[in-house]
Amino acid sequence: MDSARRHADSEDEETAAGFRKIIHVDMDAFFASVEQRDDPSLWGRPVAVGGSSDRGVVATASYEARAFGVRSAMPSVRAARLCPELIFCRPRFDVYKAVSQQIRAIFLDYTPHVEPLSLDEAYLDVTADIRGIGSASRIAELIRQRIRAATALTASAGVSYNKFLAKLASDENKPDGLCVIRPGEGAAFVARLPVKRFHGVGPRSAEKMAALGIATGADLAAKDLAFLRSHFGSQADYLYRAARGIDLRRVRADRPRKSVGGERTFARDISSGPALRAALEQTIDTVWERIERGGAQGRTVTLKLKFIDFQAMTRARSLPAFVADKRQFEQVARELLEAVLPLPQPVRLMGLSLSGLAGDAPEPSSPPGQGEMPF
Repeated sequence: MDSARRHADSEDEETAAGFRKIIHVDMDAFFASVEQRDDPSLWGRPVAVGGSSDRGVVATASYEARAFGVRSAMPSVRAARLCPELIFCRPRFDVYKAVSQQIRAIFLDYTPHVEPLSLDEAYLDVTADIRGIGSASRIAELIRQRIRAATALTASAGVSYNKFLAKLASDENKPDGLCVIRPGEGAAFVARLPVKRFHGVGPRSAEKMAALGIATGADLAAKDLAFLRSHFGSQADYLYRAARGIDLRRVRADRPRKSVGGERTFARDISSGPALRAALEQTIDTVWERIERGGAQGRTVTLKLKFIDFQAMTRARSLPAFVADKRQFEQVARELLEAVLPLPQPVRLMGLSLSGLAGDAPEPSSPPGQGEMPF
């Protein structure tokens, strides 16, 4: 029996025993919405949070800006071309973090099982109805109401029996929406979606799938595991399960940090070896300071380079034991850079990280689901 079939059988067993109730809460255009809230002159206008310089990148765009095609991670120059009326706001992360903490406190009133993904989204496992509210959907609606009352911001929520479906559902009726995918509805819901909506399927994967005749979840579900493995390698098992609405991951209240690192976007593109080496030394100093401050131990050093056409290159090396000290970290980072020199084109960004951290272990099991609370 192959691994995907074992996962499917496990999911069937979980169905018989009672489903988990998972909520995914996602703030609507969070950074931009905070800026519009705090500056009434920005209401109803296209706003982008991020740098407005030639080398700036959009962190978040308001829905008014998204109507013009402005998106997160888009170069600011392109965003301004798409939307000439676009207003750029410099990020205020201290404010966003404070608002995020307000929201987190609301979550914890309903369940201790909260897994933050970022400042603006989190999974909640509300299988145990600790406040006797009666349904997961009602809990999600109460959370959204309280967020609005406390912060004057809107949130969208998805409710389902696993994390994959709950996250898809939270995006279904944005902004300020709620979507519920009940037991038995997951496979049909996924079947109609474009594969680019699947978490982990980026533009390149979507293009590859299109070339193979895969445009929707139904198209993906029609491919057997052998076909997916031949074309998508290690991602195949995930795609096989996702196309069937299967996800056995638990909500983890204490989500361990996966890596420690940092990135630098250069004021001017760098192409020469000596200049790249000098930039690497500065990046090493910054990242190692963060590693020491956090007391992190890890085995894998990763170098990231982003070229002027925004294509990225990553190179990594895993050691048999934790990186011993800064000297060893420096040595591995320098060797990774030397191995790719000379570069095919100038570099606009350099990143360095340490991963494979201590405590980065498989997800623990959570208590069995309680089937009596409806969705």
